[in-house]
Amino acid sequence: MHEARVLVVDDSAAMRALFSDILEQQRDVRVVGTAASADEARTAIAQLRPNVLTLDVEMPGMSGIEFLEEIMKEKPMPVVMLSGLTQSGTETSLKAYELGAVECFPKPLKATPDQFAKTVGKLGKIVLAAANSNLRAKPRAHAPRPAEAAQFAWNGHVVALSASMGGIDALSILLAHWPANCPPTVICLQAEAALVETFVARLDADLKCHVRTVKDGAQLAQGTVHVTADPGKHVVFEPGQPPRLRLVERDPIEGARPCANLLFGTLARAGVPAAAAVLTGLGSDGAKGLKLMRDAGCDTFAQDRASATVSEAPAAAIAADAAQKELPLETLAEALIAVCSQA
Repeated sequence: MHEARVLVVDDSAAMRALFSDILEQQRDVRVVGTAASADEARTAIAQLRPNVLTLDVEMPGMSGIEFLEEIMKEKPMPVVMLSGLTQSGTETSLKAYELGAVECFPKPLKATPDQFAKTVGKLGKIVLAAANSNLRAKPRAHAPRPAEAAQFAWNGHVVALSASMGGIDALSILLAHWPANCPPTVICLQAEAALVETFVARLDADLKCHVRTVKDGAQLAQGTVHVTADPGKHVVFEPGQPPRLRLVERDPIEGARPCANLLFGTLARAGVPAAAAVLTGLGSDGAKGLKLMRDAGCDTFAQDRASATVSEAPAAAIAADAAQKELPLETLAEALIAVCSQA
């Protein structure tokens, strides 16, 4: 892992100073400069050669989104967007992911100083991961043709997925392959709740299947994808007829809540036919649970490290011998659907 050389771009002098101070406290992160506008940022990029940017959405003149689009067209580099958590802010964040942002980080504008420092303290790890991320032209999945979707016949398998940093983009690509009568699917996604809500609404409108945020007691049924959105609760699998998802209040497990290890572990203990995959993300959450599923006879996968925006989570699953195969996203989507399809 190499050092993050970050340029902080924000029109507020106070924000530039605060973000710079917090980032400098992270090991292997060095702030090489700041800029108050897109014009200043262009000059700073040429002179200082940062390997990652933090970029405010709202700036005078050219907006952050417009500047992000310019960067990705002319000289792509890892960018972490900073945005508010209003409805328009979450829509803008999704647009930023589409344009190529590695991550979108919420500005806790109405937080107390302590809450602000705690939230923004996470930014250092994100910036370091962004500087070491896989930045390339993002593939776009093609949704199944009607004939292909009609051929899918479910064999009773449940699908479980986990993702964090880079997960919004990865899931958009992978789920484009899900047919209207897709296998029951549950996703443990580490992201801001407001962003997840907007992302779920977008997927539900764009995909053939239904996409919902996880509700306590929700039935796992064919044709529906459930995505975690409550950062204060874990989601677990409850066997039965029909099987259900339950939300439980527990402390974070090894720093994660919702915890993919817990979700995967409950699937393994239930002994149900299932397939699971660990996608792009920070840390190692998902690896232990995926190993339990593999040992229980489930089909297990990891997104291949070369295509994952952040390879830490897939790498941890592979190191734990939890994944039977390591596959790029589109191939992974096809493999999961094949496991869940009648021969």
